[in-house]
Amino acid sequence: MKRHATAVWNGSGKEGSGNLTTQSGVLDKTQYSFNSRFAEGIGTNPEELIAAAHAGCFTMKLTFVLGAAGFTPDSLETTAHVSLEDGTITESHLVLKAKVPGISKEKFDESVKDAEANCPISKALNTKITTEATLES
Repeated sequence: MKRHATAVWNGSGKEGSGNLTTQSGVLDKTQYSFNSRFAEGIGTNPEELIAAAHAGCFTMKLTFVLGAAGFTPDSLETTAHVSLEDGTITESHLVLKAKVPGISKEKFDESVKDAEANCPISKALNTKITTEATLES
């Protein structure tokens, strides 16, 4: 499987702006700029997209790990916090809230660690990855 996205940029790094379009069309000339990346401007930015990709990938991988162990989650909600410092992504911190009927805390923690280490986005990131997981009843 191959996927693609296109970035278009016009102007200088600080004053210019660009847009992103994805193969699926979910992003269609979505604006990004210096302000949307480094301030609070309108639009997206690469780090936000990495956070979304990591949260989505980890959550889906965890669903498959739990399924292989015989568990079906009622709900999984993951927020990824990506840190950019000195031009480098230094960390992706995953915060998970889960409802998984019948699972022990030990099996849950084991499944979370498996998903953290083995989702394709975790494997692609060359950074510190941490997870804070809460199993709700």
